[in-house]
Order: sequence, then structure tokens, then C-alpha cells
Amino acid sequence: MINPTYNSVHNKFKLNGFHFSADDMLRVAYSFIKEGADFQKPVGNFFLDWFDDKPYLEVKTSGTTSAPKLIRIDKQAMVNSALATGDFFELNPGDKALHCLPTNYIAGKMMFIRAFILGLDMDFVAPSANPLYNNDTFYDFAAMVPLQAKSSLAGLKRVKKMIVGGAKINPDLEKQLMKVSTKVYETYGMTETITHIAAKLVGEKSFTVLPEVTISYDDKNCLVIHAPRISDEVIVTNDLVELVNENQFKFIGRYDNVINSGGIKLIPEEIERKLFDKIEPRFFIAAKEDKELGEKVILVIEGEKLELENTLFDDFDKYEKPKEVIFIPKFKETATGKILRKESLE
Repeated sequence: MINPTYNSVHNKFKLNGFHFSADDMLRVAYSFIKEGADFQKPVGNFFLDWFDDKPYLEVKTSGTTSAPKLIRIDKQAMVNSALATGDFFELNPGDKALHCLPTNYIAGKMMFIRAFILGLDMDFVAPSANPLYNNDTFYDFAAMVPLQAKSSLAGLKRVKKMIVGGAKINPDLEKQLMKVSTKVYETYGMTETITHIAAKLVGEKSFTVLPEVTISYDDKNCLVIHAPRISDEVIVTNDLVELVNENQFKFIGRYDNVINSGGIKLIPEEIERKLFDKIEPRFFIAAKEDKELGEKVILVIEGEKLELENTLFDDFDKYEKPKEVIFIPKFKETATGKILRKESLE
């Protein structure tokens, strides 16, 4: 079978109920740019970029681990990513999809590319906290960030399969999503991997990679991704993982977040997992310089100062126990709701 190219548009593709060819999409683009709402203008610019003669697209990274920057991604690699998603989630031409993400970032762009390439019948709505509000349509597929998923719980019965990415699903939301009839998948990926390269059903411990992706880890136990149809280069991440087998891994935490306290290496995400059902506001574990220990563990909580229970750290070992609690009125975060730890502390 010959793979479609980036300037192909599937004959089953529909946008808000209407089929458009590649030429039609350019007319839609000009209409969005000249007369569209604020959320439609970047979509118009994306359509013009996608259907031009350049074989690449310039995409802004999310800025989770460093300042946001523009990177070039091969358009055919994005097509290959869309095909892999279609295979993994068993999406078929004519399936009804909901697009409710901003198009400034890779996730929003990829929803359109999946629709063009796989022939999805896609409703595109303004990004909002609750995109299913006042919407009675039934969908085969949707993509949301955790905040949207949380606000949409009551309406998810009208969605068959949904991917959630952009930020980690916290344990409280995971429990709620396990109760809905929707098959909800948490995704793993980044801009450089053209959104997700792996996914797991909520409630499962391990991520499973998409077709034609293989994984390993380096000498720091950080995930290494081999995805030749998406990237010519091997992608070395800063994510500490435990490999289950050649197709599955468990996410442990970020290497750059590791705390060295008195010679003991501590992973903040593992400490946070012990606290998720004990602290209501958002929080994270971080390090602070210490004369004796080198670094000490601190607990950072969003919002007004509150009294913590005396038994909060009873099941922690000596080095895990936070030596200080800091309250910050409002955390800094990415556009998808991922907490920027260093920026929030600063």
C-alpha cells in the first residue's frame, strides 16, 4: 500500500459537516484569516503552511523543560504519525472526531492532519474548558488536555475513545475517568516526537508504543526512542523509565527533577504519588540548597497557607520527608496546564 503524501486530502474528510479538497482548504484558510474568530486565525495560517511547497513545518515547542522554540518537522513524518495513530486506535474513514485544542501547538495541528489523512468527519470548536457543553453529538474520537477532560466528565458518555495529553493525568482525575464508558488513553510524547509515541488506558501502569516505534534506555535509565518513520535521529529523552518489554515502559519521573539529598537520590514524582490523595490543592516536590545535605526536599503548594495534618508524612522514609513547606499563590504553567516547577519557585 502506498502511503498518502502531505498534500493528500482523504475523500471522506469533512470539516464541520462539509467535505473540502486541498484547494478548498486554501479558500477556508483565507476565510479564517480575514473573517474568522480569534481561535480560527491560527488555523488559517496552519492550513496555508501545510499546503505550501515546503516539505517541512515550523512548530513551536511547549516550553516545559526549556524556553519555547521553533523547530522544523518533516511533513511526511507528521503524515506517518497520523497513520500510526489511526492504526493504534483503530480509526476508520468517516469516523466522527472532535477537535477542541488550540492550533498554535503540535497537538492541535496533528488533529487536523489525522483528519486529512485518515478521512475523519471532524467538528472543530473553539478551545474551552468544557468543549462538550451544549453539544449532543456522539463522537468516535476526541483529544483533550486534563483540564478539559475533568470539566467534560458528564458529557464523555458521548465519546467512544479519547486521548488525553499535554500534561500528566493526576490520580484523582484518573479514578474519575476509569468510571466513564469512554475508552480514555493517557498519551506520552513531546513536540519532537510529533505528539504521542505511546499510550495507556487509564488505570494501566505501562505505556505501549505505537506501530514501528521501538524503545530502549541509556546509562541514566532515561527513555530512548527509535521511530524511523517520524525522526531520522534517535530521540534521547530526560524521562526516567522502567522498561517492561520491548514495547512497553513505566514512566518514573524526570531526570532533571532528581534530588540529591545527603548522597541519596530521590525522584520527586515518586514522593508526589504518596501525597496525591492527601493534599487537595495542586502541589509538587522540589529541592532547595542545604549546607548539610547539599539539597533538601521541599513541598510546594499552590494557594493560601493551610494547616497540614501531623500524620501526612508518616509513611515516608527519613530522606523523603519534606524539610520545608512553601506556599505559592499561583503556579506558572504551560498552555496545556503542565506545571513549570522552576519558574513557579522563582
